[in-house]
Amino acid sequence: MKIFETVDGNGRKIYLTDERWSHIQRHENIVNIFDRITETLSKPTKISILEEDPRSYFYFRYYKDLKQYLKIIVSYLNGEGFIVTVYYTRNLK
Repeated sequence: MKIFETVDGNGRKIYLTDERWSHIQRHENIVNIFDRITETLSKPTKISILEEDPRSYFYFRYYKDLKQYLKIIVSYLNGEGFIVTVYYTRNLK
């Protein structure tokens, strides 16, 4: 079931399922994060495409308060994206 939906900077719909949300909540500092997910997807610092799977995109946005990037992995199928995972990282990889 979809629990969250937003649009990326290119106007593509992206959603988050309750199953993926259960996984994401296990990562550190993941509290009240929906605003940051929306901000990262709509105004990323950087976007990378996974070479092994061109349907998978990595969205990054730097947050000064944590001195880390929020990294969101999104897979696109049939023009619509779904969030695979979200976590903070110090590296743009």
